[in-house]
Amino acid sequence: MKHELVSKRCKKQRIAYLLVLGSFLAPIVFYVIQMIFGTFDWSNLLTLLQCMLGILVLHVPDFLSHRLHFEVPTFLYVYYLIFLYCAIFLGEFADAYNRVHFWDTLLHCSSSLASGFVGFMFISVLNGDEHLVFRLSPKFVALFAFAFSVSVGGLWEIYEFLMDGIFGLNMQKFILPDGTVLSGHLALTDTMEDIIIDIIGALIASAIGYFSIKKNKKWLVPTIRDTHPKKNKEYAHAEKTV
Repeated sequence: MKHELVSKRCKKQRIAYLLVLGSFLAPIVFYVIQMIFGTFDWSNLLTLLQCMLGILVLHVPDFLSHRLHFEVPTFLYVYYLIFLYCAIFLGEFADAYNRVHFWDTLLHCSSSLASGFVGFMFISVLNGDEHLVFRLSPKFVALFAFAFSVSVGGLWEIYEFLMDGIFGLNMQKFILPDGTVLSGHLALTDTMEDIIIDIIGALIASAIGYFSIKKNKKWLVPTIRDTHPKKNKEYAHAEKTV
């Protein structure tokens, strides 16, 4: 199934896919060679696992497209691949999270934009269902995308809190590099900054999605593949609602 879907992508999608796939495979091969020669630093185990997980996450759009019968828009697909590349290869393998001060902030903003765009895409799939007796207005679609994005950001903060508590990690940055344990208001700074950034990113994504609908752009509108080949068509998302 995977090879069939890859062959159907446009040139930009195939190039982006292969580049990101290669960026995940290269560190895995590098670390495996180190293991063979006994020079592997076990502090890099998490990075190795994240690269392996990245390969699985890389194919999530293919899986969803196949199961839900739609094609992910080129803009959204390429954006998703760039985000994975920046988060896993540059962020973890190249250690950008520690080398670049604003990298975590940049990735949080990018992830909230991405989740907002995904919210638009999925509600477009719902809105394009021929069995639906009503059409959702652009304002409601934008509101849904905003709420979806903020919810994803909130769930991620809960995940960080649980991982820190269960495994003794420092995902919420309450321990400084010099070992100082923050308390009170300072201990909440990283979490609250992330939530604020998530809200800003969700607002930007909602605004972009709203104007893309009003201007009848296809940046975030998936192509619906009808289960009946003769009825394949792209959903006209700019339909005026009552």
